[in-house]
Amino acid sequence: MRADRVAALAAALVAGGRGVVALDEPARSRRFAALELPDTAEVRRAWREVALEAPGWERFAGGAILSDESIRSTGARGSVVAALRARGIVPGVALDAGAAPLPGTLGEPVTEGLDGLRRRLTEYALLGAGFGTWRAVFRAEPSDEAVAANAHALARCAALAQENGLVPVLELELRDEGDHDVTVAAASAERVLRRTIAELAAARVAFDGLLLAPTMVAAGRSAPANDDVTEVVAETLRVLGATVPVAVAGIAFLIDGQPPALAAQRLCALNRAMPRRRPWPLTFSYGAALRTAALETWRGREERVADARRLLLHRAYCANAAACGAYSAKLEDPRTLAFPLAA
Repeated sequence: MRADRVAALAAALVAGGRGVVALDEPARSRRFAALELPDTAEVRRAWREVALEAPGWERFAGGAILSDESIRSTGARGSVVAALRARGIVPGVALDAGAAPLPGTLGEPVTEGLDGLRRRLTEYALLGAGFGTWRAVFRAEPSDEAVAANAHALARCAALAQENGLVPVLELELRDEGDHDVTVAAASAERVLRRTIAELAAARVAFDGLLLAPTMVAAGRSAPANDDVTEVVAETLRVLGATVPVAVAGIAFLIDGQPPALAAQRLCALNRAMPRRRPWPLTFSYGAALRTAALETWRGREERVADARRLLLHRAYCANAAACGAYSAKLEDPRTLAFPLAA
């Protein structure tokens, strides 16, 4: 029965064009310092509440990724977990401990955090988490060693998460630095996904109880015509169709790193190009790209809370429209938000 509950929860996270949003700021110290904000518990709590109390989140967010600190914290409505669940948003938690250089490679990253993960997952489940994320970062052309090490860690995390009744959300980030073309990106994405799926199968992970959060297949940031939407759509769908089992509950693309309007345009085009009887929902996973403008607007000032919330919700609104195949450039005007926003 636990497997059935995990599968139902995974489907609910991405139902109706909703996606996954990261409400915390992993690079908090650096971003706060740039804005001359003190990195104190009080300021962190105030920033969380800018997002947590924004009206209408539940229209766009199926799940919210929290840090270890946040999932244990309280806010204006009691615990952060209770506040999210009261609005129909599933609380999640980041599980990995960041990346370190993989021995035997030229500094390629491998994600750490498996030590003690079973114990932490048990605790997070008791705290009310419904899903956990694990991010693996790959170079544009990763070595076989880096692909194998990260895929194995992804599978172990997924198996342990499901064992504790949590949905694993597996983030596979292929870095886009460089001038490589879309063919190189597609080959790397296919290698990463094939090895990851094989490791998940070997670990007996239930595909209907997990979400994949890959990057879209696109040419490098410095490549000419790297904003070709038609090319991105064709190669992304081809790679997914060649590698991802139809049983997977959903694909939540990592949006960070792309210009927000271009990311929405690509996601919308992907959904419009998918057949009506699609194997998976195609939606979004948002982090810094969602928060940055709002944090810069807020800067710790109470009188700017409403403006910061409007920016947060507007970006999620555009992503939700894209996940439903209904995005257009005119939605980039914040006045298109279809409901009033109170402070």
